[in-house]
Amino acid sequence: MPLPIYQVDAFADEVFKGNPAAVMPLETWLDDGLLQAIAMENNLSETAYVVTIEGAYELRWFTPQVEVDLCGHATLAAAHVLFEHLGVAADEVLFLTHSGELRVRRSGARMTLDFPAADLVSADVDLAICNALGATASEALAPSGGSGALLYVYEFQEDIEKLEPDFAALLAASPRSVIVCAPGDDCDVVSRFFGPQVGINEDPVTGSAHCSLVPYWARRLHKDRLQCRQISARGGNLDCELKDGRVFMTGSAVTFMQGQVEGIA
Repeated sequence: MPLPIYQVDAFADEVFKGNPAAVMPLETWLDDGLLQAIAMENNLSETAYVVTIEGAYELRWFTPQVEVDLCGHATLAAAHVLFEHLGVAADEVLFLTHSGELRVRRSGARMTLDFPAADLVSADVDLAICNALGATASEALAPSGGSGALLYVYEFQEDIEKLEPDFAALLAASPRSVIVCAPGDDCDVVSRFFGPQVGINEDPVTGSAHCSLVPYWARRLHKDRLQCRQISARGGNLDCELKDGRVFMTGSAVTFMQGQVEGIA
């Protein structure tokens, strides 16, 4: 049987903005190898798969190369599909994931993700990483659990805008993806996300990166509500809040395309 598929631009108010994700609702889980093959065929930063269970939805995310433990924009895209295309009448959906329970609540055309805040610890500024990025950071941090993206902090928005990474060198320098950030000129925080380690040289808008960005900048700026902007070529805006060890990220999503996957035995 053909399988439904949707392509959604997340953290965007119009198509061709934000971060595109594929969303595939499934009746039951397919073989992991097939899930990965479909994600590779889609060739988007993430393909999200959703399986309905009683009172909730199981959710998994795949880049073209690997399955990941947490993804913000594809979670927003999955919730958008449930609300807009699959007839979910409730204002909140619960996703069961490798990173625990994640909730998405809608309010009008906007939705808010409820994600865990990362516990960050200081890390050495690695000159090999900085050389690959193209400029030396003033500070580096990492999630305390020993996995997850590194956070490299710069002084000015211009520093982030000018970065032209050597992705082969970045892959050789670090086994972990790298978030770069700085104070924004007309928002609280600007960032970019580089992940050649997971098959994504630069991600357009990365919700999961804000699980690290928001706790760091909330402490530094002494405020719990932040206006964040990812300044990739496509770009995206996130209204964020740190509360009770959780990061709440609010944005919109727009359906670009819907269709069906065929040819799968």
